[in-house]
Amino acid sequence: MRKTVIITGTSSGFGKLSAKKFQQEGWNVIATMRNPEKETELHLLDHVLLCQLDVADNQSIKKAIAEGIKHFGKIDVLVNNAGYVVAGVTEEIPEEDIRRQFDVNLFGALNTMKAILPHFRANKSGTIINVSSVGGKITTPFMAVYQASKFAIEGLTEAMQYELNPFNIKLKLIEPGAFNTNLGTSMSFTPTKNESDYKNILDKAMAGYAKWGEQQQNPQEVADAIFSACTDGTEQFRYPVGADAIQILAARNQMDDVEFKSMIAQTMDL
Repeated sequence: MRKTVIITGTSSGFGKLSAKKFQQEGWNVIATMRNPEKETELHLLDHVLLCQLDVADNQSIKKAIAEGIKHFGKIDVLVNNAGYVVAGVTEEIPEEDIRRQFDVNLFGALNTMKAILPHFRANKSGTIINVSSVGGKITTPFMAVYQASKFAIEGLTEAMQYELNPFNIKLKLIEPGAFNTNLGTSMSFTPTKNESDYKNILDKAMAGYAKWGEQQQNPQEVADAIFSACTDGTEQFRYPVGADAIQILAARNQMDDVEFKSMIAQTMDL
């Protein structure tokens, strides 16, 4: 019998690749996105149901889950992939942008989990995969708002294990490094003014990120890791993905706070 996964944010990037991966592996896929009418590829695949879902809209979350259950009968796995990046000088980022970041990256994932948990508890099984980031474990310049949202999803997911494991519901985190997806192009970046005290260090940091972004890591690695986390049958909780993520997390584990801050500052020429 085919298992069923519901994935948020499947219009591009990790989400679309994950939808294809699960479908190729013989799963039913509920591929959700804000504008499914614009999708030109996934709806052509067998055993794929497209649903409208905006993680900032609770009603659309509940509707998509209900449609998926009605269509396939049961959902076995939730992949919370939808998210985006707010970056810039924290002092200068508008409050509404900061709230929107948490509405999508934290509350969107939380509300999707809350909406599907009654179904998982009734089935006495389920798996939740939350796509975090290497930025949920380490910090870098001018990414404070984004990384705070990812630190939050890490803590939320880890703590919820105690509540949900007794119902045979597993939770896992995917921690990608820098990959060639549209996440960077969809970034909400607050530019600073030329007279800003921050301009010099911001320019240096952005040059550092540009070099980091030149790494041509294949985003299929992340889709494969998401599928593996669902199916490996282990208690592994965190899945760092990408050579850069593995390397920097290993360095963080070996350094104290001062050493790590110094390393990042030197990398960014700050």
